[in-house]
Amino acid sequence: MRGVWHAPDRAPAPAAGPRVRDVPADIVVTTVAPLLTAVVARTTTWEELPRLWPALLDEVYGLVRARPELSPAAGPGPKWQNVMLYKDDAPSVEVGVLVGAAFEPEGRVVPSRLPGGEVVMTTHRGAYARLGDAHDAVHRFAAGRGLTLARPRWEIYGHPGDPETEPVTDVYWLVR
Repeated sequence: MRGVWHAPDRAPAPAAGPRVRDVPADIVVTTVAPLLTAVVARTTTWEELPRLWPALLDEVYGLVRARPELSPAAGPGPKWQNVMLYKDDAPSVEVGVLVGAAFEPEGRVVPSRLPGGEVVMTTHRGAYARLGDAHDAVHRFAAGRGLTLARPRWEIYGHPGDPETEPVTDVYWLVR
């Protein structure tokens, strides 16, 4: 889940590698249902966030690993997907995992949910350091279609089975 934490109100930084396509083909407007999460919520700074989120995620895993019944996926053993919800640009964030059932808060780990509704969504494949490119592409896509993006946005991180596989992250922006 390591990434470049991107403040969407600032101009995108120049790409450090090959130029990213203006609008990737896999950006879509769709409707999503709310998803249950177990999270630690925190208001922080963009500078502190890369150092902070691993500790917050560790707190969440301390709870969910002991509670396999919270796993969102059926099958042998729990399969957790990390999530990061950015509520605003402070940033106020929720760091955690998707869960399949409600639960009572324990310490700073609380039940929450990712928003539901109309979203602009894309899938980023590759280094987390380039995750900001996916957010920038969503902004270009929305602007080109006259869509207004709301502040809540989130990322759902995949779990590649093969260490040679590139990381996959789904990026969502709520539409007003």
